[in-house]
Amino acid sequence: MSEPIASGPGAEGPVPVRFEVAGTDPEAAVRDLAGIYEGKQWLSRRTEGEYSYRYTAVGDSDVSMRRSTMSGFLRGASEPGDDLVMAWLTTGTSTPDTLRDRVPLRVGHPVLFPAHRDVVFVAADYDEQLVHLDRGLVREVAAEHFDVGDRDLRFDHLREADSLAVRNWRDSLGALARALREGGTDSLVWHEAKRQTVDAFLRVVPPQLDRLPAELLHPRQAKLRAAVEHVHAHAEEPVTVADLAQVAGLSVRSVQESFRRVFGVSPLTYLRQVRLDRVHDELLARDPRSVSVGQVATRWGFAHLGRFSAAYAERFGEYPKQTLRR
Repeated sequence: MSEPIASGPGAEGPVPVRFEVAGTDPEAAVRDLAGIYEGKQWLSRRTEGEYSYRYTAVGDSDVSMRRSTMSGFLRGASEPGDDLVMAWLTTGTSTPDTLRDRVPLRVGHPVLFPAHRDVVFVAADYDEQLVHLDRGLVREVAAEHFDVGDRDLRFDHLREADSLAVRNWRDSLGALARALREGGTDSLVWHEAKRQTVDAFLRVVPPQLDRLPAELLHPRQAKLRAAVEHVHAHAEEPVTVADLAQVAGLSVRSVQESFRRVFGVSPLTYLRQVRLDRVHDELLARDPRSVSVGQVATRWGFAHLGRFSAAYAERFGEYPKQTLRR
């Protein structure tokens, strides 16, 4: 979710962000809020009591602190934007993704909105805090701590953050608010506070950087590396050999031959292995009381659970239920 902010001709650096929308009419709420997020098919209606909404934002186009409140119900679809969005509830209910994850926000627990795919969210009678982080700034700060190269940054938005990282995140937001009050968006203290906030974000949600095979580091493998990086960056999306050929600038046959020569498997088998790895990582991180093996497997494209379980056991030496119960 991201608000498009144009800098204007000739403008340099981040653009200040400061606005508020509010009202008591559901149609106006849809117009205002969907406009901020370039949303579609948004719906709002009254629940119990009087209907009202309010949305505020302060900061700049690098980092902005926002608050969204509503006495009412809101549902809508949103596409990935230029920002990464962290959100947490103060009161009410909110589920960022009703299509795939169906994991509701919890009061006081910061969660990253799914960053690389469309979502349909629902929320009711809520008070929600949000922080928008420009992807370019996140990549810049991440490059100081991780070997990100030119790969797309991938984040596990369902990752459970440890309490120390969450505390550090909250402290960084306190410093960010003070920097904005005392120095404004043109000040050095604001500049430093923004980077510290991004650093704190990366501690809560570290980028997932798959280690690519050493064979891909040779310059002669640059085209194959592009195809492999595409697999890792888009493993939760439909991927075809034709897609990989287009990314790599090769023919379909050349892509198939390259994967077999370097990895000993077809491109789609390699993709399945990456997805099995993602299932394994998610099962290790999730609470067995809140998710099932079937839900995780389906999310990563495995429709036949019996075949999935056998392939998983062959790759990891244990069945997925054993991994989830660790």
